[in-house]
Amino acid sequence: MENANFTDHFLIAMPNMTDPNFSGTLTYICDHGEQGALGVVINRPIELSLDKLFDQIGLHLEDQRLIHLPVYYGGPVQMERGFVLHRPIGDWSSTLAINERVGLTTSKDILEASASSAGPDQILVTLGYAGWGPGQLEDEIKQNAWLTVPADPHVIFDLLPDQRLPAAMQLLGIDLSMLSEVAGHA
Repeated sequence: MENANFTDHFLIAMPNMTDPNFSGTLTYICDHGEQGALGVVINRPIELSLDKLFDQIGLHLEDQRLIHLPVYYGGPVQMERGFVLHRPIGDWSSTLAINERVGLTTSKDILEASASSAGPDQILVTLGYAGWGPGQLEDEIKQNAWLTVPADPHVIFDLLPDQRLPAAMQLLGIDLSMLSEVAGHA
């Protein structure tokens, strides 16, 4: 686990996860290093559609593909702030390139472009993010709070929210219903 890097991985909350912020969640890790980790929950839509969010920030959403898409609870940190997970990466003011295909952008220019159908082909908008201090994520993984698997953008962008967690489990070859509350150590 020393020097493990979980950037571009899914975190699958184990059934024994008691933190209500993460119980039953699939989190996509956007950045992980010595300073800690940052990710967004990708399977918890909230009662807010993109067209309503765009109205709140003074943008008219013309792209019919996006109007009814939900906004997601991204995590308990900075919940008043928007985070846009997208592909392709493009050229925005403030983007973290997670890999060569997927970026996380926090600048408003990506929303302005998306409003007029000039944004990335696929976006997932969250309010808030999940953050871990140095070594914290590694400790939680050692304590069996999370399963990890290399991420697949198809799971993020092409599946419905309730299909994402089971699909991530399938990447591991595990059926979620087969997991017990207690993980064993070999």
